[in-house]
Amino acid sequence: MWIFLNDAFISAVQHRDEPNTLVVRARRREDLERTFPGAPISVSETSDYRYRVFVSKLQFAGVIAEKIAGINYPNFKNSVAEHDRHDHYARVWGVMHGFQERPKRRIRDREPSGIPG
Repeated sequence: MWIFLNDAFISAVQHRDEPNTLVVRARRREDLERTFPGAPISVSETSDYRYRVFVSKLQFAGVIAEKIAGINYPNFKNSVAEHDRHDHYARVWGVMHGFQERPKRRIRDREPSGIPG
């Protein structure tokens, strides 16, 4: 699961050996420090995500619930204060905008007069 917070981007997956534990990964250390203050952070130079914490599913759900309860903005992109993070998020937004389904045009919309022929 990818989660874009206005001050952190994290990826959560189930631990391979512990079904009630999640491995929460990040590209930047500060993203985990902000989201899970005080949690020990593992560092790997060879993994796709360099930084990770191990938390129970219940703990993760609590953290995410707090983040949801704290939403106080009408526009997510405008709530992202870090310029670099905002630019990367905007690029993801653009890619996903291209993924959005387009409304199907009705046959009547294609008739020049609007009256079926």
